[in-house]
Amino acid sequence: AFSCSKVGDPHPGQPYKGGNFCAFLPDNREGQKTAMLLKKAFERGLTFQIKSCNGEERVTWGLIPHKTSWDGGKARNGYPDAQYLREVCAVL
Repeated sequence: AFSCSKVGDPHPGQPYKGGNFCAFLPDNREGQKTAMLLKKAFERGLTFQIKSCNGEERVTWGLIPHKTSWDGGKARNGYPDAQYLREVCAVL
């Protein structure tokens, strides 16, 4: 069984696996404003978290929603999603 639980850093001082993370924003005024807010969140350590999954610690996305695909709609963390920029700015 695969299980993950949010616990901050489950084992402080112990190694954990990293990863490759990619998110997309539109290149317009709202997207650029959102990018600046996401950068501030990153600098404050709010973008990622460490989760324990099957006894292994790994870096995952935090609570800030990111669009990780150009397509697939909201259900697949992609576009189109007319509410995304408004929603992510409210979270930020």
